[in-house]
Amino acid sequence: MKRDINKNTLQTVVQETFALYAQALDRQEAKIQSQEIGIVQSIGQGIAKIIGLQHVQSEEIVRFTGGSLGLVFNLDSEEVGVVLLDSSDRLHSGTEVRRTGKVLDVPVGDALLGRVIDPLGRPLDGKGIVRTSQRRPAERDAPAIMDRAAVNVPLQTGIKAIDALIPIGRGQRELILGDRQTGKSGLALDTIINQKDKNILCIYCAIGQRSAAVAKLIADLEEHGSMPYTTVVMAAGEEPPGLQYIAPYAATAMAEYFAERGRDVLIVYDDLTNHARTYREISLLMRRPPGREAYPGDIFYIHSRLLERSTHFNDKRGGGSLTALPIIETEAQNIAAYIPTNLISITDGQIYLSPILFQKGVLPAIDVGKSVSRVGGKTQLPAYRAVSGDLRLSYSQFEELEAFSRFGTRLEESTRLTLERGQRVREMLKQKQYAPMPAAVQIAVMLAVTAGLLDAVPIAKIALAEQAIAQAISTQLADLCLQIENGAVLKDGDRDVLLKTAKTAIATVVKDSKDPKDSKRLFEKSQSTLETPLQTSPRSGERL
Repeated sequence: MKRDINKNTLQTVVQETFALYAQALDRQEAKIQSQEIGIVQSIGQGIAKIIGLQHVQSEEIVRFTGGSLGLVFNLDSEEVGVVLLDSSDRLHSGTEVRRTGKVLDVPVGDALLGRVIDPLGRPLDGKGIVRTSQRRPAERDAPAIMDRAAVNVPLQTGIKAIDALIPIGRGQRELILGDRQTGKSGLALDTIINQKDKNILCIYCAIGQRSAAVAKLIADLEEHGSMPYTTVVMAAGEEPPGLQYIAPYAATAMAEYFAERGRDVLIVYDDLTNHARTYREISLLMRRPPGREAYPGDIFYIHSRLLERSTHFNDKRGGGSLTALPIIETEAQNIAAYIPTNLISITDGQIYLSPILFQKGVLPAIDVGKSVSRVGGKTQLPAYRAVSGDLRLSYSQFEELEAFSRFGTRLEESTRLTLERGQRVREMLKQKQYAPMPAAVQIAVMLAVTAGLLDAVPIAKIALAEQAIAQAISTQLADLCLQIENGAVLKDGDRDVLLKTAKTAIATVVKDSKDPKDSKRLFEKSQSTLETPLQTSPRSGERL
C-alpha cells in the first residue's frame, strides 16, 4: 500500500514537472516570437502594410520604431494589415516594427473616475498619468445568458417625456437617434447630470466629435458637479481612424470593470454613426469588399458585439448593470437607412428626436409616436403607471386631431377641448436643458394635466404653473415624494393629496395673469374647478 502511494505521488510530481516545463517552453517560444521584426512596406491614411511578422496574431499590438502603436487588423498570406493608433507623420517605408505579444488592453479602476482620457488610457486633462493596478482586454465576449437577470430597476433620466412614456431600465440598451443638431447629445448629457447622488457611475465615449464640442460638454459636467462620477473617453475627429474605431470597445471594458463588481454604470456612445464611417474607411483601405451602401458585410457584427455587452447581471455575478445609450445620426429623417435599422434591431428601444418639433421649439424634441421602450413599464416606478398610459393615449389623440383640424374651420366643442388639453400636454412635456425633474414632481405635474387642472391656465403660463407645483410638492409633501422615489404604489389618498396641493399652487398662477379680463375669466374657471370635486376613475384620472 505504501509503495502504491509513493508511486502515485511520484507520477503526480512528474506530470506537474512536465506541465511546468511545457509552460516554460511556451513562454520562451512566445518571447522569441515577440522579438520578430517586421518592415513597413507601405503607409496609407491611418494604416500600414507590414512584411516579416510570420507569427503575429489578430488584434495584437505592434510597436513601430519611435514608439507609435498599431493594431493588427488583416492577416494576409504575404503581408499584415495594421491600423495605426498614433500619428503616422514619422513613419515611412522601411521602418521597423516589433511584436508585443499582447492584445489591445486598457487600464481599469477607480482612478479613471473624474478623468478625461483617450481609448488607450492616456490622460488628456493635464492631471498627470492615470495610475491603475489592473488592465483588461478591450474586446471581450458578451456575458452568457445564464449570467443575466431581468431588467426591472429604473434608470431615471429626469426628463418627463422619457421617464413617463419611454422608460429606461438599468441594463437596457436604448438608442437615441435623430437628424443633426436636434439635441441628441444634450439628452444624454442631461441623463448623466441626473445621476448625481444616485450611486450610478457614468462613462461618456466621444467618437469622432469636435474637440471644442467635447470640451464644452466636459465644462458643463464640471459646472453641475457630475465629473466626480464620470469618465470621458475621447477620440476626436482629428485623431487617427484606428483610435476612433477602438474607442467604444475600450470604454465598455472600463465600464464592465465596475459593473462586474456590483455597481450600476451608464455608458453613452456619441456617436456610432461616426464609428460606422470610421470602420468603413479602414475596411476599404484594407481592401475588404464593401456590401450594402458601401459598408462591409460585418458592420452589423461590429455593433452587435459591442452592445451585447450591456446587461443586468444576476446576483451570482454581483447584481451590477451596464446601461447603454448609443447615439446615431439620421439624414432627412430617414430612420429606415442601413445603419439606423441595424442598431434599432440590436437595441431594446429607441428615442427619436424630430427636427420638425425642434424647429417648433418643442424641446426636448422627442417624437413620442416613433419612440418606444421594449422593456416598457417593468422598469418604471409604480407611481408612473397611474398617469403614463392615459398621458400617451391623450397625446396620441391630440396629434391625430391636430393634423385633421388644419383642414376645417369649425370644430365640435369636444374636439376643441381635446385640442386644448393636448396643447397643454405638449407644453408640459417641454423641459429646459440641465433641469432634471425628480420623479415625484413629474408625477404631480402629469396628474394635474390629465385631471384637467391646467385647462384653466394659459399656455404661456404652463411653465410657471409647473414651477409652482414643483415648489409646493417639494416643500409640503417631502415624505410622500420620498415614498414615490423609493418605489411606493400611488394610493387613492396620495393621489388626492397631490391633486389638492397642485390645485392650490395652480390657482395662484391663474390669479396673477397679466390680462385683467382674461385673469378674471380664468380665475373664475379655476375656482369652479377647485370647488367641484373631480370625479376620477381609479386608472385614468380623467374627469368624467
